Amino acid sequence: MKIVMHCVYYPPEVGGLESHVHFLCRALAERGNRVDIVTSLSKPEAPPYEVREGVHVWRTWFPGKSTAGWAGHAAGSVRRTLKASLGADILHAQALQSVMPLQLARAFRGVPLVATWHTSHFLRLAKKPGWRTLLGRMIRSTDKNLAASREIAEVAEGLAPGVSVEPVTNGVETSLFRPVEPSLGPLPTGRRRIVVPRRLFEKNGVEYLVRALPLIARSVDVEAVIVGDGPERERLERLAGELDVTDRLRFLGARAHDEMPGLLSSAELAVFPSLMEATSVAALECMACEVPVAASRVGGLPEIVDHSVGALFAPASPEDLAQCVSVLLQRSDLPDLGARARQRVVAQWSNARLAERHLDIYAELIRIRRSA
Repeated sequence: MKIVMHCVYYPPEVGGLESHVHFLCRALAERGNRVDIVTSLSKPEAPPYEVREGVHVWRTWFPGKSTAGWAGHAAGSVRRTLKASLGADILHAQALQSVMPLQLARAFRGVPLVATWHTSHFLRLAKKPGWRTLLGRMIRSTDKNLAASREIAEVAEGLAPGVSVEPVTNGVETSLFRPVEPSLGPLPTGRRRIVVPRRLFEKNGVEYLVRALPLIARSVDVEAVIVGDGPERERLERLAGELDVTDRLRFLGARAHDEMPGLLSSAELAVFPSLMEATSVAALECMACEVPVAASRVGGLPEIVDHSVGALFAPASPEDLAQCVSVLLQRSDLPDLGARARQRVVAQWSNARLAERHLDIYAELIRIRRSA
């Protein structure tokens, strides 16, 4: 079949949504489908068109990372979306900005439209009166709605009463994300390493990890490696200096996907101090690398993390975070938690299983449309 995706961001952009859409598109193409994705030229060095790992990638004008910029991208992508959708069997919107261009494509092509609702951004907008109405209309306008977590599915159903929204946890490319040789060097004797694969935005709560470090260091000699960048970095570096933990904290900045398995495998534990979260692709990637996870008890994180693969702590609480991490690092069976974490991801959240579920959904929608 021919599948047309639309998502505001796609590699070389880095992030959970970008990773999810990239690996899903690749898996669908590997199964013999023609996959086109319309996305933004958010990275000027990226080509306007390329075939990337079997996926036809079309990049369109991108004014900037703001509400006005996203709206401009959506409007500016309509022409390319209509061209890409010629001969399509299914249309799939992977971001809020994707719905309008694909609604127009559906009007012209007469094929089903699927929408997946992702990220804590959706949850924030769903609390705003004006956005509630708009999101409800978007949800009602599609032929099938998916959500990245049960929480998002429940919120979406509340915005459009009577519409069913299926929770489908984002998948992990387990052939890439697996235990590999650590890429970070060895530590001094007795020191332990945790990894924090988080972009440095307020909602990701990295501040609370920094504040917890002095508390963790009372019982465990620890180093935290932060993989990700963002507007909070300068403030967090300042905070580390004020708390006298600069020598325990390393900021590696944003890294490419193919570097991540080696970085994750360099740590004994991954920490996700999020204040808001859908189902975290990054947490699943850590688990696929046999790295146990300590995470905030928010959003979709409790859907994937429990005591058998790590632990949960209260959000925005350096004390609870420190207690959780300290206890985990002193457990003799920490590697066993990591092994179970990978087993769980392979069994439930592999990208292969995700792709097959999507193909089943697509096939059923196409059957219904043709029999109508």
